[in-house]
Amino acid sequence: PSPLPGLLFLAVCFAGGVILGQVLAARVPGETGAELRQYLNDYVQLSGETSVSPGTVLSTVVLYFRYPLLAFLLGFASIGVVLLPVTAVAFGFFLSFSVCCFTATFGADGVLLAVAVFGLRCAVTLPVFVLLAVPSLGTSAALASLSFGRGRRCAAVTYGRTWWRRLALCGGVLLVGVCVDLFCSPWLLRFMLGRILT
Repeated sequence: PSPLPGLLFLAVCFAGGVILGQVLAARVPGETGAELRQYLNDYVQLSGETSVSPGTVLSTVVLYFRYPLLAFLLGFASIGVVLLPVTAVAFGFFLSFSVCCFTATFGADGVLLAVAVFGLRCAVTLPVFVLLAVPSLGTSAALASLSFGRGRRCAAVTYGRTWWRRLALCGGVLLVGVCVDLFCSPWLLRFMLGRILT
């Protein structure tokens, strides 16, 4: 079957999450902006000689792999029909909410700051998430039809070489993104923060 309906459905879910994030970010109290500004000020002062630590590597790996890996694993369960759209909404919501908090605090400069913080990660994780989530939605729907087919004969769900090649390709892209993020993003973030906070 064509992947287009699943792609459009997940895109609508993601867009719904983005809109929900914008709506809820508008309700955040004004003091939160001051706290975010103070936190970023402290970050600039403490990060003059930032080195890559195991904790930083682990947190970056989690940030890159959480949504794509979840999308892949849900392809093995019939509940993925429900949880994949929820995951797409959550992805859009948390991204939108975070960006809106930056723009509410820093105005137009907040957009540049948000790009420095989230730009590379989203440029890598969003396409990989979609690439994994669309086929997973199809397989989870097939598994659900097997589970709730009420005695009707359905074709067995198979995971061929394409399925595993896609995972390997996406995993490689995510690992490259993690490496680039670890070595380039702190420098870019410090540069943007120094420009905005001074």
